[in-house]
Amino acid sequence: MGALEILQIIIGFIGLILIAIPFSENYKIINIKYIFYGIIAQIFLGLILLKVPFVISVFEILGQGVTVLQQATIEGSNFVFGYPPTNDDAPYRSLLETFAFGVLPYIIVMACISAILWYWGILPFIVNLISKACQKLFNIGGPVGLGAAANIFVGQVEAPLLIRPYVSKLSNKELLILMTAGMATVAGSVMVALISILEPAFQDENLIQHFITASVLSVPGAIMYSNIMIPSNSVTDFKENKTPKVYRSTMDAITRGASDGASIALSVGTILIAVIALVFIVNTIIGFASSQFGLDLSIESILGYLFAPIAWLMGIPWNEAIVAGELLGIKTTLNEFVAYPGLAALENGELSDKSKLITFYSLCGFANLSSVGILISGITAMASERKDDLIKVSLKALVGATLASCMTGLIVGIFF
Repeated sequence: MGALEILQIIIGFIGLILIAIPFSENYKIINIKYIFYGIIAQIFLGLILLKVPFVISVFEILGQGVTVLQQATIEGSNFVFGYPPTNDDAPYRSLLETFAFGVLPYIIVMACISAILWYWGILPFIVNLISKACQKLFNIGGPVGLGAAANIFVGQVEAPLLIRPYVSKLSNKELLILMTAGMATVAGSVMVALISILEPAFQDENLIQHFITASVLSVPGAIMYSNIMIPSNSVTDFKENKTPKVYRSTMDAITRGASDGASIALSVGTILIAVIALVFIVNTIIGFASSQFGLDLSIESILGYLFAPIAWLMGIPWNEAIVAGELLGIKTTLNEFVAYPGLAALENGELSDKSKLITFYSLCGFANLSSVGILISGITAMASERKDDLIKVSLKALVGATLASCMTGLIVGIFF
């Protein structure tokens, strides 16, 4: 690593922190130690998850498990959606070649497995370890610590459900942590679907390792940015120090997990139809208007220039920053299901392998405009009296989650 690269990384750390300062309610009382703890925690976790041989071996086993999971999902989907071969030796035809039936079923299966692992106590054990570490480092209460850490494995709306009795009592800072962590991570149910999209472009990478690492690293990053934006020492804690029960039995976990997965898959599909249609309409208008001045503009090209400086702060060379910035802008304004296929479709040479990996990590999160609406409506259903507070902190959460993912990308780039 050359001197210029090291200088770029240092500027990146400073720049990604300074961007959050204008969004702070009182920058004069920001506790610097929480910024230090957040960055150190991300570096330490990155070192463990990406460089420790035993951990790498565990991820290799998980990678094989993902392959089995994909095959199992194909079997189930083929039974429901597939067409049997005809008698005239025609090739096997299947709806699994489409996004709706070839990708979204992974969400249903993974949501079901996540629910089972939660009921069996495996996921709560891991979540509690991360939660307790965050509580100690950042002086946060048990409910928000649990809710933030749970986002690594469950959805951005499902995580607050684990602490539903406490949502109405949380301070604005704690609500901000909950929302920021929800948008800075991706749920386990979505990971396998995204892996199926990205596999052709990342054949030499263990994608499940990168997705889990991205979500784990972004949790302390989300808490760090929340502390910058709303500096406060308010703490809401559990009356009893135990993880709330979600499912009554394994069968309850299976049925509810599958049902929740179907809802998520349907939501993803409908949002994609709407946003891709809107992008086409807006691009048509922008293209026509810009052509009158001899220009060829689109939403993607405009976002590329707007987000290029942030891409550079993540450690991406300037000659590649516009391409990475375009993908980051698409993820923020649309969603990750539009941005990741764009990353997978890049031609050789548009981004170096390192820049691709940094971009991969920066895109790993639900930080987009539609997620803001989903979170506000979802948490409002649990505590309607907090709707105004949720709206008040929503922009901070979107910015904080985006910056947390970018900080994760910057830190991961150090290791490669």
